[in-house]
Amino acid sequence: MAINPELAIKIVYVLGWTNIIGLLLVLFSCRCIMNIKPEKLSNSKIYIKFYNYHCYYWWFFIISVAIHATFAIIAFGNPFL
Repeated sequence: MAINPELAIKIVYVLGWTNIIGLLLVLFSCRCIMNIKPEKLSNSKIYIKFYNYHCYYWWFFIISVAIHATFAIIAFGNPFL
């Protein structure tokens, strides 16, 4: 079952934006990357709620990248073949 290349390009575009959103969620929920003292983070209830979903942000990002790559190969082909 082949997918319409125009539809694949649109899906790649939308998934590109979801990749950016997923990356930002992962980066801003990571305690290692943020240059904030852990004492400040542990006192922030908003950040603690946001951080509770850190693992889910990773899954969202990884799945988004995998689907994005799959549809990019479908739409544009493998450049190495």
